[in-house]
Amino acid sequence: MNEASLNLPELTVSELSASLKRTIEDAFGYVRVRGELGKVSYHSNGHVYFDLKDERASIAGVIWRATAARIKLQLEAGLEVVLTGRLTTYPNRSQYQIVVETLEPAGLGALMALLEQRKRQLAAEGLFDEARKQLLPYLPVVIGVITSPTGAVIRDILHRLADRFPRHVLVWPVKVQGDGSAAAVAAAISGFNALPESGPVPRPHLLIVARGGGSLEDLWSFNEEIVVRAAAASMIPLISAVGHETDVTLIDFAADRRAPTPTAAAEMAVPVRAELLLDIESLSRRTFVCWRRNQEARRNEVRSAARALLKPEDVVAVPRQRLDHAAAGLSRALRANAHVHRVGFARIGVRLSPHLLRTQVERRRDRYAGIATRLRASATANIEMHRARITRERERVAVLATRAGRAIDAVLDARFARYERDTQLLAAFSYRGVLARGFALVRDRAGRPLRAAAGVTVGMPIDVEFADGHVGARAEVVQASAAPSAAPVRRRTRRGSDPGQGNLF
Repeated sequence: MNEASLNLPELTVSELSASLKRTIEDAFGYVRVRGELGKVSYHSNGHVYFDLKDERASIAGVIWRATAARIKLQLEAGLEVVLTGRLTTYPNRSQYQIVVETLEPAGLGALMALLEQRKRQLAAEGLFDEARKQLLPYLPVVIGVITSPTGAVIRDILHRLADRFPRHVLVWPVKVQGDGSAAAVAAAISGFNALPESGPVPRPHLLIVARGGGSLEDLWSFNEEIVVRAAAASMIPLISAVGHETDVTLIDFAADRRAPTPTAAAEMAVPVRAELLLDIESLSRRTFVCWRRNQEARRNEVRSAARALLKPEDVVAVPRQRLDHAAAGLSRALRANAHVHRVGFARIGVRLSPHLLRTQVERRRDRYAGIATRLRASATANIEMHRARITRERERVAVLATRAGRAIDAVLDARFARYERDTQLLAAFSYRGVLARGFALVRDRAGRPLRAAAGVTVGMPIDVEFADGHVGARAEVVQASAAPSAAPVRRRTRRGSDPGQGNLF
């Protein structure tokens, strides 16, 4: 046997596994690996376990829940990916694995497949429907621009707005490429929508999300689901101006309007101020000409109508003559009216003489006295009638009370007699009457009655109950006799019947 091998230190399995784990983690650390996903398993706690393989080898991988929440890609077998992570070991299965930190699809084909999958998913949710798109304001007062502050895009937009129609522009600087750019663009859209109407920072009436051209990887931030959902949820009309005319991103479908270039987005946002001034000037001239022509027509109509009108003297001549005739007959009419009213008052005054009024008062007084007399007589008769009725009802109640008392006494006597009979019957059936005749009741320790000697063992404590109390005892000798034979049962036969012949009755 090799002496050197005998001098090696003895390690436990856990110590050897920990040493291998430290060696692998120190030697490799972070690695970037490209391969094809094999078996992918989403655990209920949020972790993702998978196999990464190529033509000749395979390695296990794990994505912890916090990292899996940041990866928006739906992992499935056959997808080629590029991932970055730490190489470590799993001692329980004696295998090495990679703990993923970042994961992205590999190659343009994978990105296009992911883009088409995400487009179908968002379209099925209705985020791209034309019915939910808003109309752009004709002349927005404030325009919000979401783009990089250092690129040429913002200069092109500001220059085009200054040429066409200068407006107040608010720029929200964001990253338009790389990690965190999608979240920054979505936060900018939500931030503009969260501004109050009358706050210190004016709320834009139109938003422009702009970026210059680039490859599919460069524009991928605008294909992220968080950006598309923020654009679809924007209450401010939004123009998407990402890339050149041939570049298509998912935000273009969710935006209210798509512009082929950032410059074209500025042209969509505002009209040309010079053209508007020319249109206003032309419309003002046409308005003045129409007003002057209308005034001339009205003036001619007034002149024609004035020639057809009568003179003022001719208009008031007939009414003036009628007024003179009415004034001449007014005094005679007043005297005649006064005479007629005087005659009417005299006729009424004859009927209102003191003698006539006194006679009517006496007649009414006699009538009221007769009514009062009849009323008192009627009240007295009614009172007597009710008094007699009350007397009869009182006598009837007294008779019923007497009968009720006798009935209650009879019922109570019957109940007491029944109670006495039941008490006597209970005493007759009670086992205590048997005890009073000299018998005893034997129970075991649990209080159960003992009905046979076979249920008693030697040394068993028993309780003996007499009529006047209990006695504790212990069984010393147990002798069980033979069970008594059952007495023959004699069948009662009907008198005069034949034992060999059945009886139908």
